[in-house]
Amino acid sequence: MKLRLACVALALALTPALSFAAGCQHDKQAMSCTEGSSYDAASGTCVVDATT
Repeated sequence: MKLRLACVALALALTPALSFAAGCQHDKQAMSCTEGSSYDAASGTCVVDATT
């Protein structure tokens, strides 16, 4: 009984570590801008393309 309880406690203690090991990919999302504008990496926004 004590061994089973210890195994369950260990599994519950390791669960958050396993989820953090999976990582997070939120910073790799693609940016799309409307037609006539382009993405400016410096400001992190879409800017209107200059026409010459």
